[in-house]
Formats: sequence, structure tokens, C-alpha cells
Amino acid sequence: MLADDAALAPGVAAIAERHGLRDTTVHRYDSGSLPVYALGEHHVLKLFPPHEASFAEVEARVLEFVAGRLPLRTPAVVAADAMDGWPYILMTQLPGRRLVDTWPTLAIDERDRLAVALGESLAAMHALDTAKLVTIEPRWDDFIAQQAKSAVERQRKRGLAQMWLEQIPSFLEAWQTRPGGACVLLHTEVMREHLMVEYGAGGPRLSGLFDFEPAMVGDPAYEFASVGLFVACGDARFLRRTLRAYGYAEADIDPALACRFMAHALLHRYSNLPWYLQRVPLQGETTLEQLAQRWWAVK
Repeated sequence: MLADDAALAPGVAAIAERHGLRDTTVHRYDSGSLPVYALGEHHVLKLFPPHEASFAEVEARVLEFVAGRLPLRTPAVVAADAMDGWPYILMTQLPGRRLVDTWPTLAIDERDRLAVALGESLAAMHALDTAKLVTIEPRWDDFIAQQAKSAVERQRKRGLAQMWLEQIPSFLEAWQTRPGGACVLLHTEVMREHLMVEYGAGGPRLSGLFDFEPAMVGDPAYEFASVGLFVACGDARFLRRTLRAYGYAEADIDPALACRFMAHALLHRYSNLPWYLQRVPLQGETTLEQLAQRWWAVK
């Protein structure tokens, strides 16, 4: 039903009318796993199926928590409610264009500036006091333990080749996060698709971040699983500048760090190595350690 616009249309219209947006133009975005609609030029409506009500609650809570506290704009929550059992969030539209759409046109120096802005923005988010978010599920230590136990089977269901499956247990044993570490607010899906860019007299600047639906509180390194794969995409120059702006010391940006990021990618809620191999293809790598250096290249 999530893909059936005709079935969803009456509900979308009813929500729009509920919030005084009856005569606005409705346009569904063509990306994302959930139905998301532009309601006119200033509002966005995100629908959640009933069984994903917890994700709606997390996104609404986190959006309200970060509002006005980050270097990047985030959507403001206009309403968080439900219609016929379907939770929804009505939020403000962010100005600008998605980074994924502007990336091919960016010069090297422009990408450098965006990398620095991204690192500084993530550092600001990770520095927030998360005391008000401690009840957000999943709880980090329990989540990571379960993800480690299911890592091989989850990748097997994705169609990952046996040669990679056999390496996962020993790789995680060597590199995965340990319980009891410092925890911060994580977006968890920092991607070119979720970052906004605006153009001004000084050129393009990173201006917005959205899609906090899978946010959680956990190990800071977990954030860089998606940053390496879905923003840098193997670009060592971009990733290194992001990490330095975030606060990593030069001496700490090394092959071991790449392996730690790789471990978090294996433990990620939506981990899908076959898809990652399509997005950033192999260049002769045969071990997960080598693959980590390819995907989180820092040299």
C-alpha cells in the first residue's frame, strides 16, 4: 500500500484539510522508503504505516529536540498526529537542493567546503546533551549485541557471497564497538540524499539535514558508516576533511579507524553489503579489511 498513491490520496487530502492546506498542490517525492509529499511550497507530509508508529515518534521527538540547535537547518514539526491509524508528521520544507542532485556540478574546492561544514555539523549534533532522549528505542548496548548475533544471517538474506559471509564473525570480534562507551545523538543515515545545499554569493553551502526517522543514541563512530558510504562514497579527500573538521586527530585517521567504521556498517540497522558493493564497487579487494580501506578511504 505504501506505493499505491491512489489508495493513500484520500488520507493525504484529509490531513491537508485538517491543517488548513486543502487547496495546496500535492506532490509525492520519488525517493525514500516511506510516502513523503510536498504540500505546496512550504510543507512536507510524511506518512508512517501503523506498524512503524515508533519511528514516527522518534522522528518527531528528535526534530523538536534539535530545532535551532545545529549549524544546519532541520525541518520544524508543524504537527505530529495520526489519521485512521496511520501516524504522520507535517513539517516545514527546507530550502535548497539535495546534495545528491548538485554533487556532479561541484568543483573540488566546493566539495572541500561542504566536507568541513558536514564535519562541524556532526560534531555539533554529537555534542548535544541527550538526557531527554534516553528513552528512545532501541537501547544501544542491546541493539549492538543483537545486530552482532544476526549479522551473518542478515547479510545472507541480502544475497551476500559466501566468501564475505565467512569473514564477518572474526571481523566483528576484532573491530566492533564494545558496550558501555560514550553515546551521542545519531542521525544514522547521513547521505547525499538527506543533505541540502543552497547557493549564494560565496557559492554552494551545506544548509540542511532531514530524515531523522531512524535516529538513535549510540556510539559516535556508527554515524560514519553512512557518511563514508553515502556521502564520501570512497572519496578519501572528502572523508578526511570531514573527519578532521569533526575533531579526529590526524594520527587517528588510519586503517584501524576505517575498520571500525566498517564494523558499524555491518552492525547498521539497514546494513546491506550487496547494495554497498554496487554503490562503491570492488577494485580487487578480497577481505573485509581491504574493503574497509576502499569504502572509508582516508589516503
